[in-house]
Amino acid sequence: MTQPVRSPADVDRDDRLVVDLTARQVLILALTGIVLYLAWTLTHTLVPLAVFGLLAAPVAATAGVLVLGRRDGLTPDRLFAAALRQRTSPRHRINAPDGVIPPPAWLAARATSTTGGARHAPDGPAAPLRLPARTVTSTSGVGVIDLGPDGLAVVAVASTINFSLRTPGEQDGLVAVFARYLHSLTAPVQILVRAMPADLSGQIQQLDDAAEQLTHPALAHAAREHARYLGRLAIEMQLLTRQVLLVLREPFVAAGPVDGLGGASPLAALSGRRAAARDARRAGAAVRRAAHTRLARRLAEATDLLAPAGIVVTPLDAGTATSVLAAACNPAGLVPPSALAAPDEVITADLPEDYPAYQPDPGDDGFLDDDGLDDPDAAGSAAYGDRFDNDGDGPPGADDLDFWDPPARRSGGGSRRAARRGQAR
Repeated sequence: MTQPVRSPADVDRDDRLVVDLTARQVLILALTGIVLYLAWTLTHTLVPLAVFGLLAAPVAATAGVLVLGRRDGLTPDRLFAAALRQRTSPRHRINAPDGVIPPPAWLAARATSTTGGARHAPDGPAAPLRLPARTVTSTSGVGVIDLGPDGLAVVAVASTINFSLRTPGEQDGLVAVFARYLHSLTAPVQILVRAMPADLSGQIQQLDDAAEQLTHPALAHAAREHARYLGRLAIEMQLLTRQVLLVLREPFVAAGPVDGLGGASPLAALSGRRAAARDARRAGAAVRRAAHTRLARRLAEATDLLAPAGIVVTPLDAGTATSVLAAACNPAGLVPPSALAAPDEVITADLPEDYPAYQPDPGDDGFLDDDGLDDPDAAGSAAYGDRFDNDGDGPPGADDLDFWDPPARRSGGGSRRAARRGQAR
């Protein structure tokens, strides 16, 4: 009879080889020892042992810190590599699949960020934003994420169950159902549990609407009181809700061959991964259809295998999947991703109620007064002024980039109109 084997909670933990050290740590210590030994062999006739020990101590201490040190679950060498990669990466990335087009000179001179009242230009040029997800398309009501050469993916929402309130027999049954699903996996799967801000506006609106339809005054008063309580709760506390997502990814081609022991050898895994990436870049419509068929079959299998445990798996449509990806890129955003505009959607905004209406000044000769618009670089031109200047360091509106008023009306006409009259004479 087989006995259950406990697996560590951290399944991504590296294997320990010698004295609770991983292969990377043993390699760092071995290389450091070999370098110090070769240095002593070459210099022992010239340098005393005490002097060599003083010179070798910092090197050995650095190797020890790299091997034994740990911060936030990462070793110092990995932290240093991540810091170097972050330092050398562009600070500003924009969504530009076809490359970054430089803005006009007059727009770049005005489009500066403001911090603490001081205006400064962005640090470094912008770079295109490269994300794993290329597009999200809708197929039979399911949002399919195109990962480029990495294949296709589908995001589904999984309902939750209360495991602690079940009896021991029921808990064993739930574990058996989940184990059967894990044993059926043949491709990568991610189970993501994320916390996101709870939005109570819908419940509050429903309570207010229901209060208007209730006949008894006491019930209507209780509904309004509960709506006000939910409103205060949302203001005073940061309400969070949990969501369990099941992400299924299907590569276009298999990862590669395996050895006789059932696992991929290092050489076979490396060559197979390279061949899979090469074939994925050349994937055509037939390969994509086959991957989509396998992905749909795996989604149906997950739904059927988790149903006995009371877990309902609901795939997300294209719009919801896009919102989930946007929220993952900006988890602290105050604006919900569903309220953001699509890439090909025209963005409009309502003007303030007291915003003055623009009345063009045609002048005596029938031409519009366009004084001040000849030189766009002239930020101090009257044509760029409006009533939103807050610091008084220039014409109105010079510091607010979100508002722009048309040229102000002039009583005496402009230089261009006078020039036209002179030419007419």
